Amino acid sequence: MPANAHSIILHQYDVSPFSEKVRVIFGIKGIEWYACDEPVIMPKPELTALTGGYRKIPVMQIGADIYCDTQIIIRELERRYPSPSIYVGADKGFGWGLTVWTDRSIFQAAVAIIFGGMADGDNELANEAFRKDREALTGRPFDTKAMQQAAPLMADQIRAQLDWAEHQLSGGDEFLLGDRAGLADASLYYNIAFMRWVYPKGLTFFDHMPRLAAWEKRVRDLGHGTRHEMSRAEALNIAKAATSTEEVRADPAEPNKLKPGMRVTVMADDYGRDPITGELVSSSAQHIAIKRSDDRVGEVVVHFPRAGFFVMPS
Repeated sequence: MPANAHSIILHQYDVSPFSEKVRVIFGIKGIEWYACDEPVIMPKPELTALTGGYRKIPVMQIGADIYCDTQIIIRELERRYPSPSIYVGADKGFGWGLTVWTDRSIFQAAVAIIFGGMADGDNELANEAFRKDREALTGRPFDTKAMQQAAPLMADQIRAQLDWAEHQLSGGDEFLLGDRAGLADASLYYNIAFMRWVYPKGLTFFDHMPRLAAWEKRVRDLGHGTRHEMSRAEALNIAKAATSTEEVRADPAEPNKLKPGMRVTVMADDYGRDPITGELVSSSAQHIAIKRSDDRVGEVVVHFPRAGFFVMPS
């Protein structure tokens, strides 16, 4: 069936770890979606036309609504497809706190282990163009020699943290927080999947974590929902023909007195801090949406989470 303004379009690439987190959510919920593959490195002209400059992967598009960062993507998927829920117990709030652990502490340890392997030439991403791109993304040298030296220390750290998950599974549950998969499982799994794809040598300690190894297979077997392929040109045409469904909403508890109609700038607080400017449409404790336009896509509304992002009056 041809895609339309209601279709779920994921701007991604297959070895993107954070895209894998979303793809697991598609599998949990049985969602039909369209993969719009973007380049691994810049330039990404079609993506930045949609986002206003945000370059990180993945980005989800539904018509003229553009969702940047896995946190806001997964929240929107839960809102639109509430059953089966990503919340499996008492994790509706603190489950998001777990994603900060997996997205920062575990992910950064995994990166050091994976790209420390680049110095040995054992990594498919080991090339100069990738290094320069990631230096521009992070704003600091992409020093694989330093990562190689840090890798043994990070192996200690990631093993200790994954051992927590091994003990979490000791009660007999099939998944981290119960008898079905949810947000916590997708958030931890993608780090392990990333290491499997790019530098499996970094997971040799899994031989001593049988419960976690069995859990990994169960999550992998969930699949990725129903996937179709889409070109970047088609995705832009869908955005240009569509109208955002986001309603204007003021947040009475907004701490910095931001109101709809104001010009604001949004940027990530860690890396990829490209500023995106637009007119505020709606905001809450967990969400901000800004309206902007581009000749290639017309008027779109770009959505960001609040945790992990700075919002400032322009």
